[in-house]
Amino acid sequence: MSKLVSKISDSELEVMRVLWEAGTELPIADIRKTLEIRSDWDTSTIKTLLRRLCKKEVVLATKKEVFYYKPQVTENEYNEYSTQKLIDKLYSGSAKNLIASLLGSKKLDDEDIEELRTLFKVGDDSE
Repeated sequence: MSKLVSKISDSELEVMRVLWEAGTELPIADIRKTLEIRSDWDTSTIKTLLRRLCKKEVVLATKKEVFYYKPQVTENEYNEYSTQKLIDKLYSGSAKNLIASLLGSKKLDDEDIEELRTLFKVGDDSE
Protein backbone atom coordinates (compact mmCIF):
# COMPACT_ATOMS: atom_id res chain seq x y z
CA MET A 1 0.00 0.00 0.00
CA SER A 2 2.91 2.38 0.66
CA LYS A 3 3.73 2.27 -3.06
CA LEU A 4 0.30 3.76 -3.83
CA VAL A 5 0.51 6.31 -1.02
CA SER A 6 3.91 7.54 -2.19
CA LYS A 7 2.39 8.61 -5.50
CA ILE A 8 0.01 11.21 -4.03
CA SER A 9 1.06 14.81 -4.80
CA ASP A 10 0.20 17.77 -2.56
CA SER A 11 -2.61 18.92 -4.87
CA GLU A 12 -4.00 15.42 -5.12
CA LEU A 13 -3.91 15.21 -1.33
CA GLU A 14 -6.51 17.99 -1.19
CA VAL A 15 -8.84 15.84 -3.29
CA MET A 16 -8.11 12.82 -1.09
CA ARG A 17 -8.99 14.82 2.02
CA VAL A 18 -12.43 15.59 0.58
CA LEU A 19 -13.00 11.88 -0.09
CA TRP A 20 -11.73 10.81 3.34
CA GLU A 21 -13.89 13.39 5.13
CA ALA A 22 -16.98 12.20 3.28
CA GLY A 23 -16.46 8.60 4.34
CA THR A 24 -18.37 7.40 1.29
CA GLU A 25 -18.02 7.55 -2.47
CA LEU A 26 -18.82 10.95 -3.95
CA PRO A 27 -19.96 12.26 -7.32
CA ILE A 28 -17.73 14.86 -8.92
CA ALA A 29 -20.32 17.59 -8.23
CA ASP A 30 -19.89 17.14 -4.47
CA ILE A 31 -16.11 17.00 -4.74
CA ARG A 32 -16.13 20.13 -6.90
CA LYS A 33 -18.38 22.06 -4.49
CA THR A 34 -16.09 21.37 -1.57
CA LEU A 35 -12.86 22.12 -3.45
CA GLU A 36 -14.18 25.32 -4.96
CA ILE A 37 -14.77 26.60 -1.42
CA ARG A 38 -11.30 25.55 -0.23
CA SER A 39 -9.31 26.53 -3.30
CA ASP A 40 -9.56 28.55 -6.47
CA TRP A 41 -9.46 25.49 -8.71
CA ASP A 42 -11.83 25.28 -11.64
CA THR A 43 -13.69 22.15 -12.71
CA SER A 44 -11.06 21.11 -15.27
CA THR A 45 -8.32 21.12 -12.62
CA ILE A 46 -10.42 18.97 -10.29
CA LYS A 47 -11.20 16.53 -13.12
CA THR A 48 -7.51 16.32 -14.00
CA LEU A 49 -6.56 15.58 -10.38
CA LEU A 50 -9.25 12.89 -10.12
CA ARG A 51 -8.12 11.35 -13.41
CA ARG A 52 -4.52 11.24 -12.15
CA LEU A 53 -5.58 9.66 -8.84
CA CYS A 54 -7.54 7.01 -10.71
CA LYS A 55 -4.60 6.32 -13.02
CA LYS A 56 -2.38 5.90 -9.94
CA GLU A 57 -4.99 3.48 -8.53
CA VAL A 58 -5.36 5.59 -5.39
CA VAL A 59 -8.99 6.40 -6.23
CA LEU A 60 -11.60 4.16 -7.84
CA ALA A 61 -14.15 5.68 -10.25
CA THR A 62 -17.45 3.84 -10.61
CA LYS A 63 -19.90 4.78 -13.36
CA LYS A 64 -23.50 5.03 -12.17
CA GLU A 65 -25.70 7.84 -13.46
CA VAL A 66 -22.44 9.85 -13.14
CA PHE A 67 -18.97 8.87 -11.98
CA TYR A 68 -18.56 8.31 -8.25
CA TYR A 69 -15.11 8.42 -6.66
CA LYS A 70 -13.88 6.38 -3.71
CA PRO A 71 -10.43 6.35 -2.08
CA GLN A 72 -8.47 3.09 -2.25
CA VAL A 73 -6.04 4.32 0.42
CA THR A 74 -7.15 5.29 3.92
CA GLU A 75 -6.18 8.52 5.58
CA ASN A 76 -4.49 6.49 8.32
CA GLU A 77 -2.36 4.63 5.75
CA TYR A 78 -1.35 7.93 4.19
CA ASN A 79 -0.53 9.50 7.56
CA GLU A 80 1.53 6.51 8.72
CA TYR A 81 3.52 6.46 5.49
CA SER A 82 4.08 10.23 5.54
CA THR A 83 5.10 10.23 9.17
CA GLN A 84 7.63 7.46 8.59
CA LYS A 85 9.02 9.27 5.54
CA LEU A 86 9.42 12.44 7.63
CA ILE A 87 11.16 10.56 10.45
CA ASP A 88 13.43 8.78 7.97
CA LYS A 89 14.30 11.98 6.11
CA LEU A 90 14.81 14.38 9.01
CA TYR A 91 15.72 12.12 11.93
CA SER A 92 17.47 9.15 10.29
CA GLY A 93 14.56 6.88 11.18
CA SER A 94 14.57 7.78 14.88
CA ALA A 95 11.15 8.61 16.33
CA LYS A 96 12.95 9.33 19.61
CA ASN A 97 14.90 12.14 17.93
CA LEU A 98 11.66 13.57 16.55
CA ILE A 99 10.13 13.67 20.04
CA ALA A 100 13.33 15.19 21.46
CA SER A 101 13.17 17.88 18.77
CA LEU A 102 9.54 18.67 19.62
CA LEU A 103 10.35 18.86 23.31
CA GLY A 104 13.41 21.04 22.69
CA SER A 105 11.51 23.48 20.51
CA LYS A 106 8.69 23.86 23.05
CA LYS A 107 6.10 22.62 20.50
CA LEU A 108 4.52 20.42 23.17
CA ASP A 109 2.82 21.88 26.22
CA ASP A 110 2.52 20.12 29.59
CA GLU A 111 -0.81 18.54 28.63
CA ASP A 112 0.68 17.13 25.41
CA ILE A 113 3.62 15.69 27.34
CA GLU A 114 1.31 14.07 29.88
CA GLU A 115 -0.72 12.50 27.07
CA LEU A 116 2.47 11.10 25.57
CA ARG A 117 3.50 9.67 28.95
CA THR A 118 0.14 7.90 29.15
CA LEU A 119 0.56 6.53 25.64
CA PHE A 120 4.04 5.25 26.44
CA LYS A 121 2.77 3.56 29.62
CA VAL A 122 0.01 1.80 27.67
CA GLY A 123 2.58 0.49 25.21
CA ASP A 124 4.92 -0.69 28.00
CA ASP A 125 4.20 -4.34 28.80
CA SER A 126 6.84 -4.52 31.53
CA GLU A 127 4.64 -2.94 34.21
